[in-house]
Amino acid sequence: MAELIEVGRPLSARQALYTTHMRDEGDDILSSLHETFEIGRTLDVPVVVSHHKIRGQHNQGRSRVTLPLIRDHMRHQCVGLDCYPYDASSTMIHADPAMLGGRVLIASSEPHPECAGRFLHDIAADWQLPLVDAARRLQPGSAIYFLMAEEDVQRILAFDETMVGSDGIPLGDHPHPRLWGTFPRVLGHYSRDLGLFPLETAVWKMTGLTARTFGLADRGQLAEGYAADVVVFNATQVADRATYDAPQQAAAGIEWVLVNGEVTWQQGVHCATRAGQVLRRSP
Repeated sequence: MAELIEVGRPLSARQALYTTHMRDEGDDILSSLHETFEIGRTLDVPVVVSHHKIRGQHNQGRSRVTLPLIRDHMRHQCVGLDCYPYDASSTMIHADPAMLGGRVLIASSEPHPECAGRFLHDIAADWQLPLVDAARRLQPGSAIYFLMAEEDVQRILAFDETMVGSDGIPLGDHPHPRLWGTFPRVLGHYSRDLGLFPLETAVWKMTGLTARTFGLADRGQLAEGYAADVVVFNATQVADRATYDAPQQAAAGIEWVLVNGEVTWQQGVHCATRAGQVLRRSP
């Protein structure tokens, strides 16, 4: 932690944020949260936990503990968090046994691109290797790890201060479906179908709350003088179509997308418009 604090010293003068993929999201998640809070307090900067999750079958349900802890620290310092609406995460291919405790779907592999879209268990069986050795043979690459419980995903999503984020890794032909499905999945599956929160809350978690947390001026609301970042969708039809088998599927019910006032998506077709820009935090 001391090294992270020293590396983060310039954040204080710039009134920047400390956004972290925490040290541990499984057995030691509570100590990792406390470390995150301590770094923020020492540097006197806001912290954002990206992306809050509970990893490991024997840790299922621990969001009942982590969320009250986060809420308590929000009373004393500036803390934010986000999550994505899936019970599987995605990162580089790991040989750590702790990451191999559930199903592992290979998304990309530089030495073995033919393995993309296959489960590590099946690959290891074909190669007659232990899972760890098969994972090492596939590196470098990316994978999808089924290590979370749906109950924790829903509880974290429903937490008032949770932003929605996608955290996609755009590598290969079999990436995590969150690249294509994150936001329509929240609007359709979690808000409309499950009733986890109202539609207005879902939109706020993706827009206004994010702009407020990251200090993005003139963004996150439909208001005079704000940038015209607008999505027009059919609330009764919006739905994610991307799956783990077919992850690159455009969502249903998205009619128009405008970025900085320019149409970039219309009736299911990308308009090849590039109106985006780098956004900087306002002091």
